[in-house]
Amino acid sequence: MDFETLKESLTLKHVLELLEHYRSFGMLPGVIVTLLESFFPILPMFVLVMANAAAFGFWQGMMISWIGACLGSILVFLLARKVGQKQFFKFLSRYQKVNQLVNWVERHGFGPLFLLFCFPFTPSAIINVVAGLSRISRQQFILAVLFGKMVMIFVISFIGYDLEALAKQPLRTVIVVVIIFLLWYAGKKVEARFSLTEKASKEDS
Repeated sequence: MDFETLKESLTLKHVLELLEHYRSFGMLPGVIVTLLESFFPILPMFVLVMANAAAFGFWQGMMISWIGACLGSILVFLLARKVGQKQFFKFLSRYQKVNQLVNWVERHGFGPLFLLFCFPFTPSAIINVVAGLSRISRQQFILAVLFGKMVMIFVISFIGYDLEALAKQPLRTVIVVVIIFLLWYAGKKVEARFSLTEKASKEDS
């Protein structure tokens, strides 16, 4: 089975059937399918999150998807940092655009990563690897993942769980926008606290 055939088979109906087949394992299959998307970006995150919401209910499905997606991103980040960083920097001079992308992530930190993780169609696998190859702190990356993936998964679950209600109640869309802003603001506050802590530690040492 080639990648295109696999991708075409990963419809909402087929994923729901898969989750139902392994229902005896509880929420583990739902966590695994969203975790694997970080390693295999061909997997449709939008469909996987919607399937979890439909199979487990809105809140439980959302939490299952969030746990799996965050674990997957953090694992890829740590693997890229541990295995690839030393070899990668040997080739920076040959790939100037990649060098610029890594430097951009290092300079801007939490903000752009958070926004990228908010959108379900961004290549999160590439973002995870680039962040791992950069010198961005683990705290900043993990914060961006936790808050950004929360927004993304909440929105997909919210939309996919009841499309008809969303169309009939535009106020719900406004609520989504407000929640995105609040989560972004909270993430920046937490990041500032980490920065102050790191600065104080350096001054003490």
